[in-house]
Amino acid sequence: MAWNKSIEYTAKDAQSDVIIAALQNRGWGAGRLQIDFSIDVLCAEPSTPLRSFQKTDNFFEDECDDEQVPVPVGGHVEGEQGYACEGEGDCHLIVIQPDTQKLYEQWVASIDASNKYTGGCLAVWELARDYSATLRGDQCSSSDAAGLPIAPLLFDADEVAAGEIRHAVRFALPNTHLRTRTYVRPATHATGAASAGVDGVPYGARLRLRADYPLDALPSEGARVLARALQRYGMILADGGNIALMGQDDRSTQHKWDDVLGPRDLAAIQPQDFVMVEAGPRYTWNGSCTLGQ
Repeated sequence: MAWNKSIEYTAKDAQSDVIIAALQNRGWGAGRLQIDFSIDVLCAEPSTPLRSFQKTDNFFEDECDDEQVPVPVGGHVEGEQGYACEGEGDCHLIVIQPDTQKLYEQWVASIDASNKYTGGCLAVWELARDYSATLRGDQCSSSDAAGLPIAPLLFDADEVAAGEIRHAVRFALPNTHLRTRTYVRPATHATGAASAGVDGVPYGARLRLRADYPLDALPSEGARVLARALQRYGMILADGGNIALMGQDDRSTQHKWDDVLGPRDLAAIQPQDFVMVEAGPRYTWNGSCTLGQ
């Protein structure tokens, strides 16, 4: 898929200078290039029970999958200790089921103390499928605003400790930084919440760290591993948010973030250290999603 392909030598987009200059002026969310480690990827066994959920207002009938979800015992949603969504976060529930080769990603999922399971938009991805450029469907969302899968764009502590990340990285910006109702491939969706004009970053945009960035100045080897991935594979704008980069929670990995990479280890990197690579046509989101097309 697109996020597994190097963009090290891809040409710069014609709008790159304008978009990067505006982003430099606006800044990253949280004021720095910071990393969020709160999204986990759970693994379901063949015996993991499938659960039905009660749809919330965050479930969009034309864009989301109405399927049962394998829910591993002892797991948790994004940013929580268990399955109850008690804070104000996105509470993504992400589960891979190897025996069926499916990836389940759900937004604002919660299982409360009474065992009531509620959830927003669910996107079920087939891991063995060679998706076309329109993924689950053009104009369609997923559990992420850009219509992309989340798990393939997360990096984890084991990857960083091993010394190489071989895929693009998921990143987010505040809605005020995003070009309204506009996306580019590999995205299939945008939002009206995005409020920037033509100098805003479109959903799906891929930014590449400049090749001559002084990696030795970064404070850890983990930071250098991540920066090298940003030079070779870049980062893809997937969602609106205040913390730019997303790494996987380390509860299920051998290595732990405290030993390999800190949340502010890339804070010195500025928007002007990136270029936006050639993005192709700009698509206007109009809400006309048809899944499977």
